[in-house]
Amino acid sequence: MTDLPALPATKPARPFFSSGPCAKPPGWSADRLATESLGRSHRSKIGKTRLAYCIDLMRELLELPDTHRIGIVPGSDTGAFEMAMWTMLGARGVTTLAWESFGEGWVTDAVKQLKLDPTVIRADYGQLPDLTTVDWSTDVLFTWNGTTSGVRVPNGDWIPETREGLSFADATSAVFAYKLPWNKIDVATFSWQKVLGGEGAHGVLILGPRAVERLESYTPAWPLPKVFRLMAKGKLAEGVFKGETINTPSMLAVEDAIFALEWGKSIGGAAGLIARSDANAAALDKIVAERSWLGHLAADEASRSKTSVCLTVEGADEAFIKTFAGLLEKQGAAYDVAGYRDAPAGLRIWCGATVDTADIEALGPWLDWAYATAKAPAAA
Repeated sequence: MTDLPALPATKPARPFFSSGPCAKPPGWSADRLATESLGRSHRSKIGKTRLAYCIDLMRELLELPDTHRIGIVPGSDTGAFEMAMWTMLGARGVTTLAWESFGEGWVTDAVKQLKLDPTVIRADYGQLPDLTTVDWSTDVLFTWNGTTSGVRVPNGDWIPETREGLSFADATSAVFAYKLPWNKIDVATFSWQKVLGGEGAHGVLILGPRAVERLESYTPAWPLPKVFRLMAKGKLAEGVFKGETINTPSMLAVEDAIFALEWGKSIGGAAGLIARSDANAAALDKIVAERSWLGHLAADEASRSKTSVCLTVEGADEAFIKTFAGLLEKQGAAYDVAGYRDAPAGLRIWCGATVDTADIEALGPWLDWAYATAKAPAAA
């Protein structure tokens, strides 16, 4: 019989490493949320005030220029991105970039649902396609940070300021973790459940002036569901971007997002949030570098995610990873660290701002323990 390794002495204080919904902000508890808006109409004075305050906080932390509008919409990041696709695509050619599952989802929508015959540029998990081949006379859809592949675009240099088409950035694992070039982004979407550690179900839609111009000058050929309609009497429904949501929001989820945004502001705003993500990613990089059996799925450091970090495990298949992750969860050392179901078998460790660096550092010995324990039965 092979002796099982001893349990490490110290566990992560908060073993929440899920890539969505992600760890709550440090110090969070339900009794710290404001509740005055609960049980009230979202169209009441207090409801509108809190929704508008949430939007104002997002603008401040994202360092978003006044040229861009922010709206809270239904359906999480998926709903926000599909709203943008359904309302703005079809005016010109479309290019879709896919290097992970969510990018592939936008390809499916464009091809099978909207029947647009887009140009599709793909890369395997862990890789980034050649961004220099993108035709910017078309509308371009891409994920800024691939949550399921651990690959991100390194910057916005590949997006021309003189582009003819619109840039559509699914930025759900990128906002609040990277400094985004808003002059290069016409449409951005995200969910509170990622870097803010908020709740799901609600998405955020950001529109630059070129996107607004498209909405006001183009009518899609297909019908739009009510929850996708951003226009009223030929003009942008400005109320949507002042907290007058299209459908009824969860004010509890809004208050939860406000808590996270206020926390982010208290630690230095965008710079503080980015610094925490950077520190977490660096701590995990150190763990990987010290272990021959562990590697990064994204080999190129320049395009490697600093939030949803995807790791390879030597000799692992799906069953091994399931055992590996299950051992960690049973010990309360790490939750939800198995890679995405469509990705190559491996681990995925969330390193966004709501995770504490000390917990990433404490994770290393537990990964050693789980790896050795998972291998032990086969070695017996």
